[in-house]
Amino acid sequence: MGRARAWLRLALMQKKLADYLKVLIDHKDEALVEYFEPDALMLSDEAIVIIGLLVGLNVIDCNLCVKEEDLDCPQGVIDFSLYLRSSNTISSDSSNEEQGDPMTTVLDQKNYIEELNRHLNATVANLQSKVESLTTTNALMKEDLAISKNNLQTLYEENRRLRRRLTGGGDEDGSGGGEDGTTSTKDDGGTPAEIEEMRQRLEEERRLRREADNELEIQMCMKAEMEVAMKLLEKDIHEKQDTIVSLRRQLDDIKLINLEMYKKLQECEASLRHKTELITKLEAKAQSMTDTIQTLENKYRESESNRVLTEQQKREVDMQAAQVEEQAVSIEGDLKVEREWRMSLQDTMQQDREKISKLQIEISQLKTVAQKYAQLQEDYYTMKDHCLEQDHTLEELGAQLRDSKLEISDLKEEINRNRPDGAWVKDNTALECKACNKDTTVVTAARFSAIPAQTTLYLCPPRQNQCECAIIVMFFC
Repeated sequence: MGRARAWLRLALMQKKLADYLKVLIDHKDEALVEYFEPDALMLSDEAIVIIGLLVGLNVIDCNLCVKEEDLDCPQGVIDFSLYLRSSNTISSDSSNEEQGDPMTTVLDQKNYIEELNRHLNATVANLQSKVESLTTTNALMKEDLAISKNNLQTLYEENRRLRRRLTGGGDEDGSGGGEDGTTSTKDDGGTPAEIEEMRQRLEEERRLRREADNELEIQMCMKAEMEVAMKLLEKDIHEKQDTIVSLRRQLDDIKLINLEMYKKLQECEASLRHKTELITKLEAKAQSMTDTIQTLENKYRESESNRVLTEQQKREVDMQAAQVEEQAVSIEGDLKVEREWRMSLQDTMQQDREKISKLQIEISQLKTVAQKYAQLQEDYYTMKDHCLEQDHTLEELGAQLRDSKLEISDLKEEINRNRPDGAWVKDNTALECKACNKDTTVVTAARFSAIPAQTTLYLCPPRQNQCECAIIVMFFC
């Protein structure tokens, strides 16, 4: 489990968790069949959906610790849900209670912050112990590195010495061979073993040097990892210190809240004292109420005796009520008759109302007719005046015509007197023209077809020196 957790943390920090999972799913027939059931999600075709969802984690920059010693142990989780209250629960509690108690919420928040502070203090202590252990291990590794460097230097010196000895031994062998043959044979017999031994020692020294180099590289890698871990731990420590500062501020706020709550507690104590005084007063009132209750009981007994008397009176009143009911029955019969009369009167009133409505309609119509009659009468009077004026004008015209007729008759007489040859003759007697003997009926029909009725035609006698028909002169009758 520790390796799996470390692998997951490294994949999250490298932002390659989706890629690693894709590789696993691509080789699921080889790698995942041993660890999953045949119908598991990782072996199905829908596992690609998980890869698509894990790609979204690449946006987050993760900085997780991998060198912890307790990766194999179950991770401790503190459940703070008991110390928290959401706004919904607070609103529901306040709606259920008539008077809300803010002390419980403040105490819960205080307990939550104290628990969080203890947890952070524990984590800070663990981190400090880890930092101390890392510093000690770093110092030990530095000492081991110094020791290994010293060993390397000693090995280098021994290697140089051996090389010098090898080179010095060969020179001595060459010089001694020319001086003495017996000694050279003895030396030749001893030098190969020494050379082989020196070669073995040289190989061993080379092997030790390689091991020392490998250890040095391992120590350098461990040192680099330790430096990275130290930086991460320093960053975590700074973050924890910031959280501690914020928690201290919250603690200061909580202290202020506690002071306010203490003040409220004092106020509550004062109100409690006031309430105790009120309770004593109420007890005195209760004593007085007991006295009044006793007096009321006495009054109740008196009222009971009065009730018995009232019951007797009630019986008498019931007898009177029976008599009144009999009278009421007779009165109800009379009321029924009156109701029937009332219904008949209502019917007649309804008919009268209908007649009145009809008469009102007729009156309105007569009013309109009267208005029209008045208007026509006015028109009649105006026309009458106009006719009188016309008659007056006609009378004047008749008088003028009469005068003109008299004048014309006078003129005719004078003309007849002055002209003895001609004479005026009416058209019904003059059938022919006396001058030319022509028929006058044709002349009158042709020339005077448009003459209006009620006219008298007179034929004028012709002139002496002309042969013409008579001249017709019209006069109104």
